Amino acid sequence: MVPFLGDGVVILLLCWFLLALPERLFESPTSFVVEASNGELLSAAIARDGQWRFPVADSIPEKFVHCITAFEDKRFAQHPGVDILAMARAMRQNFRATAVVSGGSTLTMQLIRLSRREHRTIGQKILEMILALRLELRSSKKEIMALYAANAPFGSNVVGLEAASWRYFGRKPESLSWGEMATLAVLPNSPSLVHPGRNTPRLIKKRNYLLDKLARLQVIDQETANLSKLEPVPGKPLPLPQNAPHLLNRFKAERASLRIPDTRITSTLDGALQLKINAVLRRYNNRYRANDINNIAALVLDVKKGTVLSYAGNIYQPENKELESHVDMIKAPRSPGSTLKPLLYASMLNDGLILPKTLIADIPTQIGNYSPQNYDLGYDGAIPADQALSRSLNIPAVKLLQAYKYPRFYDQLKKLGFSTLNQPADHYGLSLILGGSEVTMWDLAKTYMGMARTLNHFNTYGGNYDPADYATPVYVKERAEVKKEDPDLQRNSILDHGAIWNTFNAMEELMRPGDEGLWEQFSSAQRLAWKTGTSFGFRDGWAIGLTPDYVVCIWVGNADGEGRPGLTGIDVAAPVLFDIMRQLPAGKWFETPLKKLKKIWICKQSGYKAGEFCTDRELQLNSPAGEKTGVCPYHKRIHLDPSGKFRVTDACMRINDMVHQSWFILPPSMEYYYKSKHSDYRILPSYLPGCGDAGNNSVMEMLYPRNNASIYIPLEIDGTRGKVVFNATHRNDAAKIYWHVDNEYVATTAHDHQLALSPAPGKHTLTLVDDQGERLVFQFTILDKEKR
Repeated sequence: MVPFLGDGVVILLLCWFLLALPERLFESPTSFVVEASNGELLSAAIARDGQWRFPVADSIPEKFVHCITAFEDKRFAQHPGVDILAMARAMRQNFRATAVVSGGSTLTMQLIRLSRREHRTIGQKILEMILALRLELRSSKKEIMALYAANAPFGSNVVGLEAASWRYFGRKPESLSWGEMATLAVLPNSPSLVHPGRNTPRLIKKRNYLLDKLARLQVIDQETANLSKLEPVPGKPLPLPQNAPHLLNRFKAERASLRIPDTRITSTLDGALQLKINAVLRRYNNRYRANDINNIAALVLDVKKGTVLSYAGNIYQPENKELESHVDMIKAPRSPGSTLKPLLYASMLNDGLILPKTLIADIPTQIGNYSPQNYDLGYDGAIPADQALSRSLNIPAVKLLQAYKYPRFYDQLKKLGFSTLNQPADHYGLSLILGGSEVTMWDLAKTYMGMARTLNHFNTYGGNYDPADYATPVYVKERAEVKKEDPDLQRNSILDHGAIWNTFNAMEELMRPGDEGLWEQFSSAQRLAWKTGTSFGFRDGWAIGLTPDYVVCIWVGNADGEGRPGLTGIDVAAPVLFDIMRQLPAGKWFETPLKKLKKIWICKQSGYKAGEFCTDRELQLNSPAGEKTGVCPYHKRIHLDPSGKFRVTDACMRINDMVHQSWFILPPSMEYYYKSKHSDYRILPSYLPGCGDAGNNSVMEMLYPRNNASIYIPLEIDGTRGKVVFNATHRNDAAKIYWHVDNEYVATTAHDHQLALSPAPGKHTLTLVDDQGERLVFQFTILDKEKR
């Protein structure tokens, strides 16, 4: 019975010994740390318990191993966790001194003590010895040294070698000199009494003692030791680098969803590029703050890898709280201005609703109570779709969205991954294309990166599509290096290769008012597809640019949403975009996806598919869906008299006597503005007297207001009732128009057909009659002030 009892006790003691150590020796919170792709520290945040404590590092500098073992535990590599010789020496020294002058604890024992944080008694020390032996059985010497280096106290609120190196010397431990490393190695021995900034003479004495000991051990030579003694010791702790603070905060918020157990990541950021971009943003921020524009952000993506190269969510000036530089503008929902226009253009090309140069109306427009305006308040009458995009004209964009249907575009944006469209489509309506919604820099850059990746992969995937091209960018290096499975290729995508290729070509156009010089400075270095945007009220300035290798997104404004005069994308964001693009290597342009493009004969004047009456044609590369577009509606065959000056009909002239010609004919409202911008536009000849096609209503058109419009007439400054300016156009510049309201004659106009009227509240009928008897009739309603 007794032997069995003894065996049981032995087994129990053995089980206790094996299970005495917890799986994780330390449960203390650690600092969040973000490193560049090369391992350089970009940003760090203090741990939630107020300590600077970095996570355990993968490797420990050999200098530290030599220094700490020489100072604390010279037989660390040989003993099993307890150094009997060191303990005997300590007992002898303490006995002689009749006081505790030497400890004899090994680094392993110190590590156990640090993890337990209990008051030390003889019993506790014996327990430390047992647990140290257990730790040595479980972990390698390298692992024990790494744990010690990460958890040893270095004075004040600094824990661990890495945090101490940055706090006291502003550099990573691997770059420290022998003198600097020796300074750190003597701190854990009595961190509360001696650390930089406190008891400096004693600190220097201990450091020098260690340097001489290293020389005696032949780790370094005596000359190196003597030179190292001349190095100054640090004073007060230094601030840690904050070169990517907004990415650090993003990582803290997303760590759980990313399922990253550690509080340290090696990011995909290019450290050198991040510093350059921070400098660029500071320079522009200093300039813009003179206009009370306080915030600026930049995001750079690597298209081919699908990763983040630079993440500057704002300038970082925490000392100036009024600047709100803590706000990460890359994540902040803001009005996108015109930056969604290329997506509508690409969607319409993809669905065969337009061709790249299809003429789009650019005339005064009223849709219900909504009247969009171009930035310059002018009109082109009609403009090719690609030029409307490159010039960022609002009215053509609204016309396109009206044709495409805003619920359809809303769904398209959702498919592309825009996460901030939280309201139903009807909430945004047609204003969706002019910044009526909110987007983030992250979603916008991700979408353009997806388009660029799709085009890059045309040959790689044999003309097929990978939905993962539109996946969210990766900023954790470990995730970016994971070998991807074979892509799930599909025959169709959100946007086809041809639509994307044509869209990027349109975005490369440089004919934009006021920025030609800016483009010329950059054009020699790199071809670039780019777009700017300005939100209503001058609150947000945007610029986004892309090449086959990079996407750069810039936002400038105020985090609190305050607008400022001159805060436009072209003035404040585009210069930053070009400055950053100059920091990136130049590369080749996108390959033309010839197998996914179809040559279509188009009418050069209208941009539509050439019809039978189009005389000036050219072959154009288009998305195959372009075949579904209609033929040119503006070229028509007209019949002229032998002089070619008048139109005729068979009612007054034999067909054999007529001259038949193809003629480019725009509707009167488009023609009115178009002819002022195009001197080569030929006005449609009038009919030969007595030979007109009266009553066809094709010579007059109302510019403002439109049929069935509701109009509110405001009061003037002096309190009198204002007037509505009615505006009409006539093909014949010499024609007179007779105006009638509710069948009562009110005025006659010639040449410039504008008339200011102040009708009474209610519904009215306006009738226009020209001097040839042509009539135009439409309805309008004047709103009552009390009932509107």
